[in-house]
Amino acid sequence: MDPLDATLDGYEPRDAKEAGDVRRVRDLLARPNPWSRTEPLHVTASALVLHAPTKRVLLRWHDRMQQWMQVGGHGDPGERDPWQVALREAREETGLQDLHALAPGEQGRAAQIVIVPVPAYGDEPAHEHADVRYLLATSEPDAIAGETPTAALRWLSIDEAISDVDEDNLKTFLVRARQALEGS
Repeated sequence: MDPLDATLDGYEPRDAKEAGDVRRVRDLLARPNPWSRTEPLHVTASALVLHAPTKRVLLRWHDRMQQWMQVGGHGDPGERDPWQVALREAREETGLQDLHALAPGEQGRAAQIVIVPVPAYGDEPAHEHADVRYLLATSEPDAIAGETPTAALRWLSIDEAISDVDEDNLKTFLVRARQALEGS
């Protein structure tokens, strides 16, 4: 079974909007490559990196979007597993090599699936990302290293992060992270 299909099968949307987004992502499975950046809607994968002992979250400055966001991005050619894409992207963007699922047994289990608009930029037209999101943990929060000089990273409390982010879907993701931390 395709890893994206398996992820969708194991996911429980929390409201009608999210159920609609999951249906749209499922429709992408009929395409030869739902990860293709040439499609106006394509799959991406991302994660919030958490440090459970201090209940902090790591956010990354996204130069193109000019805002603080979670880590993540596009699959590389041949990648089809959103969990693996999110994990690779998180390691690349944070320098943290000890990343793992926040809770035991949660490896590969999405915390949020959401379709987000992406504005036009340069030669790239406006499009949408079908983002599959995960909660990751580190035990080495001081080992962060930004991917580039302009890709700043910072640790925040969940409340601080909610205040600092712009997108409602990311605020929802942060609330889910807080709930997961409270349950751990």
